[in-house]
Amino acid sequence: MREKRIAAYANDPSARAATAGPRKGFVSSSAVSICARPLPHPPEADRILLIRLGAVGDVVRTLPAASALRAAYPGAHIAWLVEPASRSAVEGQPWLDEVLVFPRGDLEQALRRGRLARAAAELLRWIRRLRRRRFDLVLDFHSIAKSALLARASGAPVRIGYARPYGREGSWWLATARARLRSPHVSRFVRNLGLVEFLGLGVAPYPAPLRVDPALRRRLAEALGDGSPPIVIHPGTSAATPHKRWGVAGWAAVASALGAEGQRVLVSHGRSPAEHATAEAIVAAAGGAAERAPETAGLGELAALLERARLFLGSDSGPLHVASLVGTPVVQLIGPTDPVENAPHPGTPSRTVRVPVACS
Repeated sequence: MREKRIAAYANDPSARAATAGPRKGFVSSSAVSICARPLPHPPEADRILLIRLGAVGDVVRTLPAASALRAAYPGAHIAWLVEPASRSAVEGQPWLDEVLVFPRGDLEQALRRGRLARAAAELLRWIRRLRRRRFDLVLDFHSIAKSALLARASGAPVRIGYARPYGREGSWWLATARARLRSPHVSRFVRNLGLVEFLGLGVAPYPAPLRVDPALRRRLAEALGDGSPPIVIHPGTSAATPHKRWGVAGWAAVASALGAEGQRVLVSHGRSPAEHATAEAIVAAAGGAAERAPETAGLGELAALLERARLFLGSDSGPLHVASLVGTPVVQLIGPTDPVENAPHPGTPSRTVRVPVACS
């Protein structure tokens, strides 16, 4: 019913106008306040823009906060500004009306070829299209110089970002209000919910902050076949973070031990040739104790796969946070990255195993 109601809001301007503004009596689900000084009154808004650029993992960890905003503004038009690589992480979510993609790749390609005028013209055209949407409120979850400039370029009269230390690169100067959190060291999930709480709305998340498409769920069920739910190992990380990865021999030993206990072990991977090769190497080294997971073309299919798993094993990566948001228990192997900032979703059973290294 809620999905149908949100679809009605998206397609019927009169229905949206009738329920514009924050929902009255929206109460925090947490007994502990995240924000030091929330706004005294929630801002009225019928058109809201969320900005969270960057890697898939960062975007995924913003989903619960964004869904909490939908619960508070059930009739508003909510759009998300994202970069191309993370587009699949937010498309298809029932509480989101629109996905706007910043043309980062096109701009970088034009600049690399020395076509400065072309890049400037493309950026100006894109900004004009953004301004025509006439947003009332922007929540800048990224809070760096680029995202703050995009928030300002939207023309929205109310722009919310983070105060320092979570606001960086002077982004706070372009915000009309800045959220200050009680602790300078919290997980990304908690930090993002703090920006919503700053509006004076509470932090109760909308049910199922990451929706799995039923058609993809059926396809993955057919691909996996009958049998007990598998344990999924995802050894890969983004190309820019090789320092987060554990070696083939270690993952193969884990797969062998689980296989000896009668567990079905799948090794999943991204679309890059390097991740394919790593998965193949683990399967080979495990000596028949593991098999390759079905191919997943995007975040939607990966979420459908991980939803069916009984357990997820991986490092600090976007897929681990996807698993935690679909309710699958996770074991996180942490090396040099911060175990507090990168903790799994607090609503999911999890265990973090940290290997302290000199570059932590």
